[in-house]
Amino acid sequence: MKNYLFVILTLALFACNSKPKEAEKAIAEKIEYTADWESLKQYEVPEWWLNTKFGIYFHWGPYSVPAHETEWYAIHMYTKDHPIRKYHEETYGNLKEFGYKDFIPMFTAEHFDADEWAELFKKSGAQFAGPVAEHADGFAMWDSELTEWDAMDMGPKRDVVGEMEKAVRKQGMKFIATYHRHWLYAWYPTWDETTDAADTTYAGLYGPYVPEGSFVMATGEYPNPPKKEFHQEWLDRLNELMDKYQPDIIWFDNKMDIIEEQYRKQFLANYYNKAQEWGRDVVCTYKFTDMEEGTAVLDLERSRMSEKKDFPWLTDDSIDWKAWCDISDPDYKTTNRLIDFLVDVVSKNGAVLLNVTPRADGTMPEGVKERLLGMGDWFKVNGEAIFDTRPWKIFGEGPQEIKEGHLSEDENPEAVAEDIRFTTKDGNLYAIALDWPGEKMLVRSFAKKEGLLTSKIKNVSLLGSAQKLNWQLTDAGLEVEMPKDKPCEDAFALKIEL
Repeated sequence: MKNYLFVILTLALFACNSKPKEAEKAIAEKIEYTADWESLKQYEVPEWWLNTKFGIYFHWGPYSVPAHETEWYAIHMYTKDHPIRKYHEETYGNLKEFGYKDFIPMFTAEHFDADEWAELFKKSGAQFAGPVAEHADGFAMWDSELTEWDAMDMGPKRDVVGEMEKAVRKQGMKFIATYHRHWLYAWYPTWDETTDAADTTYAGLYGPYVPEGSFVMATGEYPNPPKKEFHQEWLDRLNELMDKYQPDIIWFDNKMDIIEEQYRKQFLANYYNKAQEWGRDVVCTYKFTDMEEGTAVLDLERSRMSEKKDFPWLTDDSIDWKAWCDISDPDYKTTNRLIDFLVDVVSKNGAVLLNVTPRADGTMPEGVKERLLGMGDWFKVNGEAIFDTRPWKIFGEGPQEIKEGHLSEDENPEAVAEDIRFTTKDGNLYAIALDWPGEKMLVRSFAKKEGLLTSKIKNVSLLGSAQKLNWQLTDAGLEVEMPKDKPCEDAFALKIEL
């Protein structure tokens, strides 16, 4: 009898340990993240993100109504002696009678078409897209159960985040939502009785009462840190955003270190655990040291790396040199500048998140559409050299020197034909000239003396051109005779088969 029981138990144990390999793999891969950095460092950047190079988001909210100078209109209109305050009072009246809240009914978005925008983003070559879910102004762009100050209850009376999530996924793109709420603390002068911000009726928008001097704009410091309730609400809104829309990417603005560390860690644990429930690999981004290295993806603002990095990174920049939202006198970057920027970033193991600037009525400015479609045309010819690629041994060559640092992009010079950037994919090497090289293109990094090109070249072609190219590898580098006709208007990619 004992032997019989032993056999039964042995068979049962064998059955328990004989689950399909797929099930074993799923169990092995599932991680229960906890709110501590060591646990969160188990996170691995998904393969789809390594293949992703270009995305689009948009600053769009009540600040789009005045369309004056900056998306920071909301804070500057309350700042004494600021030119925007003077403009506001001359245009709309004193701040007791007409405050920021009064722009919300004017934010009608009557021409907003999420499918139209998503289609435009897809045509531009974007692989992910989405909205600013909540900016520093405290107005949520989704249908929130936690506040009445949202786009579903006021202004457009539409769930902008929800509509964009559906439209973006319909186009086969990943969905991004960006979150800036931590900036709200001391954003409005809730202590100033001469403005509507001090009226507790509007505390749901303007935030909790804070004493004067709680935010020092000149230094970006907060002498009076937020109370527990502010941190918890920051986290609660994120949890709601995740539960409702399951974003593939959640992006954070800087200054997130105002939020106590335990809440930041809890957010990451919540996001990564929820993503596993959704069956989805996700990405979170952060700036500076707002998250610990290895727990999420580093993001830069209006800047880029000067050298290739061994880790994937992101940079966000606006299509407008001056502002992140629609303004009355935009200064849009050229399509050529946008493409050169992207190629340089990708060669250094980065990706680009480009901000665009819809109008308050929901129309997309023609200047924005023109540049996005121009990028899309370029990708049709050269996308092979960008999407799904990896960096080469070096990022490139040429005279362009990139200055690093927060908000430094306007200090970087335009690229020239001698500026060449490298990417690799499927055993091929791509050399992308950032301007037309003329009759001949010389890639100096491939010279034998450099010792970088260790494989034999089988063939060299120019993406978008059917013409057979004459080329030779010399002591000076790879010399290529270029065709007479350009295949596109901006950067030009040689495909080097090895």
